[in-house]
Amino acid sequence: MTNADTPAGRIRIAYSKTGKIRFTSHRDLARIWERALRRAEVPVSYSQGFSPRPRLSFGLALPTSFESASEYLDVDVDADFEDPAEIVDTAALSQCLPVGMDTIAVWEIPRSSMSLQEAVTSCTWFVEIDAASSEVPTGPADMDALRTEILDADTIEITRKRKGRDVIDDVRPMVGDIVSGEPGETGPTLVTELGTKPRALRPTDLLAGVRPGLVVRRVRRLHQWINVDGERVEPLDSAPVAARGQSHAPQTTRGELCAT
Repeated sequence: MTNADTPAGRIRIAYSKTGKIRFTSHRDLARIWERALRRAEVPVSYSQGFSPRPRLSFGLALPTSFESASEYLDVDVDADFEDPAEIVDTAALSQCLPVGMDTIAVWEIPRSSMSLQEAVTSCTWFVEIDAASSEVPTGPADMDALRTEILDADTIEITRKRKGRDVIDDVRPMVGDIVSGEPGETGPTLVTELGTKPRALRPTDLLAGVRPGLVVRRVRRLHQWINVDGERVEPLDSAPVAARGQSHAPQTTRGELCAT
């Protein structure tokens, strides 16, 4: 048994969120994870005080209705372990999550690690356009023109809400490359990398700013990136784990364990 003020370790969980569960808010997602970790009997550390809370730390909030193949959650645990697989059964944990959410991997990280919100510097997004609903042309030439316009611009000023006020931001420095993907079910697709500092840029905000009337049908976060010594790596790759090993469990399907 360890002192609750000093958790024995910290793990990072990678998971996906796709399908109808994308309409669940970030706040509700926290409750889902609290229940799932409890049902999967993960020895989560709790805070002290009158109303103890599980020590969970989420990364960048995913906007409601957006999907993701690359979400992360840090969990303080009250257990000594040599390998995260000793305390986290990834298959059982996936079974305790709603349809559309699956555990991808679990990794130990140092308790001194920078929080995900501070560490993540950019995200890669997949965007599918709704050609039928858009009020502007969406043909291949139009998408090429949009890409060129964005990448050639010195400044891109868009209006965003901040504390109830409209604020104009120049987001050009936050836009990485943009490439066209294979046509989707409803129209053309784009893949772009957007910065998160000082404030995360959403692909929908960018497109609404440069091409009003373009309707986005689907958005999925493909990657989150951390800058480590000038190299761009994903949050799991950034965690030094050699001392205690690692666990990369395959994605699992949901069973009967927590069906009720």
